[in-house]
Amino acid sequence: MRSKYWVIGGEYTDTAFDSMIEGTERVMGPFGDRQRALQVWQRMADETRSNCHARFTIAEETAR
Repeated sequence: MRSKYWVIGGEYTDTAFDSMIEGTERVMGPFGDRQRALQVWQRMADETRSNCHARFTIAEETAR
């Protein structure tokens, strides 16, 4: 099986991270390896460091 990786996230209404602010959604990818996704995630984390309502994560998609 071959995996694809995505960096997903955006800005949320509060720090409970339950509700995203419409229009702030970001999806980057797919990336063929986790290391490349991690580099993009790190860049997004650095860019939004001062915004406590922003959150990004890496999602893995496994092809069958």
